[in-house]
Amino acid sequence: MKKVSYIAFAMAITTWSCGGPDTNAPDTPNPGTSDVPPPVIPFSVVNKHPHDTTYFTEGLEFYKGQLLESSGGNDDSSPYPSEFGVVNRETGKVMTKAKLDKSKHFGEGITVFKDKLYQLTWQSGAAFIYDANTFKLIREFKLPTREGWGLTHDTASLIMSDGSSNLYYLDPDSLRVKYTVTVIHNGSPVNNINELEYVNGVIYANKWGANVVFKIDPQTGKILGQLNLDSLDREAKTLYPAAAELNGIAFDSSTGKIFVTGKKWPTMYELQVQ
Repeated sequence: MKKVSYIAFAMAITTWSCGGPDTNAPDTPNPGTSDVPPPVIPFSVVNKHPHDTTYFTEGLEFYKGQLLESSGGNDDSSPYPSEFGVVNRETGKVMTKAKLDKSKHFGEGITVFKDKLYQLTWQSGAAFIYDANTFKLIREFKLPTREGWGLTHDTASLIMSDGSSNLYYLDPDSLRVKYTVTVIHNGSPVNNINELEYVNGVIYANKWGANVVFKIDPQTGKILGQLNLDSLDREAKTLYPAAAELNGIAFDSSTGKIFVTGKKWPTMYELQVQ
């Protein structure tokens, strides 16, 4: 997300914090109506990788040892590509790409399920299925919601977000909504759920406009805890002042590490989460 953020970013850049102590203590607004925020989940940064600052990151995913990344852009207000491809982790550049028509589609989240890569778009109502090995387009389908934001999967369903508090569980074949789970904190819905990643039975999701990644129970929608990434956001914007929002979560099952980055961030962070 999203087209409007380009303007908002330009207006707000001088007000963003670029310094201060490096801490994981929560100082973001409470995501629900309760005065008590979700518990903080400790983490450590175990590695830093270069990231392409021309990529307006919308999705991040590991598949067969390769890191895939998607970007969103459109013709009328954005110089950024609307595509996905394989990340060269030495340089941060995205290679071997599949491109969308920017005059029609703003690329959003991606996930790979049973060797098929699924890609959402923001507001054009379309989504796409590719062969995950060749990136050859298999077919297009209609989104079940007005907007597409984040995408992941469990063992039986695709799981997508649309910027609301809802998680939509889709049948991978019919692409119809099987059921919906509402993300909640202390009984209150939490909106702006964005990029998603299913990790060992839980969902990690970032909240658009905040430097947090929530840990969510996929059955109840309850927020179990949060990673506070204010320190990473500050560092990214110190290194590259044009960096925008946090977005992009990928789990490397071979190492157990979680990768996070942001739109136009100069760095991708490899985290050990406790």
